[in-house]
Amino acid sequence: MSRIGRKPIAIPAGVDVKVEAGNVVTVKGALGTLTQTLHKDMIIKVEGNELVVERPSEIKEHKALHGLTRTLLANMVEGVTNGYSKTLDINGVGYRAAKSGKTLTLGLGYSHPVIFEEADGITFEVPNANQIIVKGIEKQKVGQVAAEIRSKRPPEPYLGKGVKYSDERIRRKAGKAGK
Repeated sequence: MSRIGRKPIAIPAGVDVKVEAGNVVTVKGALGTLTQTLHKDMIIKVEGNELVVERPSEIKEHKALHGLTRTLLANMVEGVTNGYSKTLDINGVGYRAAKSGKTLTLGLGYSHPVIFEEADGITFEVPNANQIIVKGIEKQKVGQVAAEIRSKRPPEPYLGKGVKYSDERIRRKAGKAGK
C-alpha cells in the first residue's frame, strides 16, 4: 500500500472540508477557499478532524492515484492555513524589480521593462530591488508564476546574472582560458 496515500491528513482548527458528489472537494480556511475535482474512483472521507483517502482496488492506476490524491488534498489544507511562497533573487548590474499597485516591473537588461500583473490568488512582494516573493494559497499557481518570472532571464553559468530561486545553486563555469 502507498505509504503516502495511507497517511491521514490532519484538519487544523478553523479549516472546513466538504466532499461532494463526484469527488469535488472544497477546503475553506483563514486565507481563502480552494475547490478541486479529484479522480472519481478515489474514496475520500472526513473522519472527525482527519481526512482519509482510500483506493477501491489494487490495480496500477488506483495505486498511482492514491498518493497523488492524498498529496493534492494535503496541499489544499496547507494552502488555506499557511499559504505558499517562492523567493526569487535577481543578480546583475542594473537588474531590478519594482512593484507599484498590482504590477511587478522587472528591469532585466532588455530594451523594455518586463511587466507582470498579480493574478487572482497571487501576490508579489518586493522587499528590496533584488528580491521578489511570490505568495498565494495554491501551490501549483505560485510555482507556475515563479517559473514564468524566472524564464524571462534564467541565470547564466559564467557570471551568474539573471533571475534564480533563492535556494537554487548555479553551477559556474570557467571563462576562456588565457594563453
